Amino acid sequence: MEGKLTYRLAMAQMRVEWGDAAGNLARAAELIAKGAAQGCSVVVLPECLDIGWTHPEAAELARPIPGEYSYVLAEAARWHDVWVVAGLTERAGDLVYNAAVIMSPDGEIVLKHRKINVLEIAQHVYAIGDRLGVAQTALGTIGMDICADNFRDALVLAHSLARMGARLLLSPCAWAVDADHDNAKDPYGGPWKEAYATIARLYEIPVVGVSNVGWLRGGPWEGRKCIGCSLAVGRSGDVIAQGPYGEEAQALIPVEIEVTPAEVKGTAISGWLRKRGSQDS
Repeated sequence: MEGKLTYRLAMAQMRVEWGDAAGNLARAAELIAKGAAQGCSVVVLPECLDIGWTHPEAAELARPIPGEYSYVLAEAARWHDVWVVAGLTERAGDLVYNAAVIMSPDGEIVLKHRKINVLEIAQHVYAIGDRLGVAQTALGTIGMDICADNFRDALVLAHSLARMGARLLLSPCAWAVDADHDNAKDPYGGPWKEAYATIARLYEIPVVGVSNVGWLRGGPWEGRKCIGCSLAVGRSGDVIAQGPYGEEAQALIPVEIEVTPAEVKGTAISGWLRKRGSQDS
């Protein structure tokens, strides 16, 4: 990567209906089309957008990657000539993974990630991912993880992606709250803003998380609602875009992303981080 890149990214905060893979994938394709029509080079979609997070029948409903569900997104990426980042439920032999992919405008999967920091209440559904990777793309070097992989006490994963050269971190998410949560009294998103800003400031990379909206109709969090609030934090650690809150708040939020080359790499990163105030370098 040479020089600074600036382009539009679409946070596709879509409604995910419990178990309705066909409907969910159709909505994803529509949002990909809208993002492309608004001049976005990449469209980021939520976690487990096919059947919903922790669906109790995931072993039967999930599909391999590549496979039936990913092909729908690949076709949309090709048709609209955009990069697509999406969370899908992956069946791999006897195991099910909470996975995410980066697809090129040619519809090729250039990176697949399997969630590592799986919540205890979800470990009966999903196996634990066992690797991290970055993708060298025309948009710069992109790192990808999934939702709780960016918990404050799991940021070693994001640190590792940044040390591997990621200059943009993208994260499909499914952010849920209790049914009676009052956003006016308890605004959602504080811990995510803190975690994203930590990585963004230290490594000077944008961090983007995109959540779905809709009700969880089963599983360990049955009765909770996913409420969007998708979040983009710029290289300085400041919030540059945030999606609306609510179980009906499907939205497409374009944001301008600025990606710059890494100033240092390898062992030089530790000293550079110390100068920037890191205590863990």
